[in-house]
Amino acid sequence: MTCEGPRFDISLFIHNLQRNFETIERSPTQMSFSDLGLSEQVLKAVSDAGYQTPTPIQSQAIPYVLMGRDILGIAQTGTGKTASFTLPMIDVLSAGRAKARMPRSLILEPTRELAAQVAENFDIYGKYNKLSKALLIGGVSFSDQEQVLDRGVDVLIATPGRLMDQFERGKVLLNDVKLLVIDEADRMLDMGFIPDIEKIVSFLPKIRQTLFFSATMPPEIRRLTETFLMNPKQISVAPASKPAAESVTQGLIIAPAAEAKREILRSLLRREAVKNALIFCNRKRDVGILHKSLERHGFNAGALHGDMHQSVRTETLEKFKSGEITLLVCSDVAARGLDIDDLSHVFNFDVPIHAEDYIHRIGRTGRAGRSGTAFTIATGEVGKFVQAIERLIHKEIPRVEVEGYAGGMLEAGDGRRRRGRGRSEAPRSEPPKERAEAPAPANVTPFRQRPPQQDRPRREDREDRTPVVGLGDHVPAFLLRGVTAR
Repeated sequence: MTCEGPRFDISLFIHNLQRNFETIERSPTQMSFSDLGLSEQVLKAVSDAGYQTPTPIQSQAIPYVLMGRDILGIAQTGTGKTASFTLPMIDVLSAGRAKARMPRSLILEPTRELAAQVAENFDIYGKYNKLSKALLIGGVSFSDQEQVLDRGVDVLIATPGRLMDQFERGKVLLNDVKLLVIDEADRMLDMGFIPDIEKIVSFLPKIRQTLFFSATMPPEIRRLTETFLMNPKQISVAPASKPAAESVTQGLIIAPAAEAKREILRSLLRREAVKNALIFCNRKRDVGILHKSLERHGFNAGALHGDMHQSVRTETLEKFKSGEITLLVCSDVAARGLDIDDLSHVFNFDVPIHAEDYIHRIGRTGRAGRSGTAFTIATGEVGKFVQAIERLIHKEIPRVEVEGYAGGMLEAGDGRRRRGRGRSEAPRSEPPKERAEAPAPANVTPFRQRPPQQDRPRREDREDRTPVVGLGDHVPAFLLRGVTAR
């Protein structure tokens, strides 16, 4: 009996992997995709997409994923880690068949956009393989997702909240998952998803392969890795202390007050050669306010944040990628994983509270060898956040002047204030003159001319010296009156 169509040859894969394993360990940066043990179908799809050389995390992670090892990947956004697990997963899952409502693999993502982007990667790299997938994210009809799950899927890509919804409704079973991917784990922590993830993992088989990726490794995330992973291969690429794109030109503008930030932003947008830009706000409410403000001043802007309906978010993002919208005001939902070709600028309208988010934000520009520019607008009271960023990147963000706004003051973490270095602030050539005191009104006694404390009557002189009379020393007169007999 013969089988039609492409077939993954496991014996050839093992032979190629053994032949190249020592070379991969020795010089991963000199690899090509054909050296990593991937199947011909995946290599053809990668070539069709225009890629020839794997990134460091891809060259290091892919062979170990194909070997069935657990992976602990410390890599920030922009390093190509999505392909580092999607490419080998396609080969691993090419043999086998999914059952109804029982996915064979599970990928957890913190946001809808990241989940949709991973699904797009499977479409690109798995086009010569017959793998089925489902995307479980909020803002999409439950019934449409249930129909896909009922047919059985090889890859389930989900956000934790929607996955828990479908699981509790009995629409998806997790006891056949052989491969688990937890992506952007530190972002999951920030968004409060860790309890959901722990609950989801408790429903999975104990014997499985787990791929765990995070840009940073705080204690809470380290604890999860010790719980979820078994003898993992740790891969660290592009530590979070360095921006992913060294070609990003950074600048910091210190605003004299929060009310001046919008005018400063508009001045920057007019003065810079902005092809397209992401403008980050810390709060969803401020995204809408700033978006409307920019539109009132004639800028071509859109808005993106987590409370928007999924169809609106998808439509807005597509308009931005196609160039129909040039400015996208967004929350940190767009800070990680969104791959936007040739983004020229990033503007931090608000200084991020978490220093790592600064790196993820500015990492949206200056990608793939291109140059980019990132400006941050700060007011004095957020000086401690600026200092935290500068400690993380091991350098001071250059202060930038905007016409009409001199350098303001940054409040340091110890309560002191440091002056910004706006060039419009002229140096003082002589010490400032003392101001003459204004004469006090005739009918008001100045504070300094009040009688000194010792000239006023002392407390003991003001007290009444009359002795206190108790009930035993003084009897009321009515009690001394005689009683007349009747």
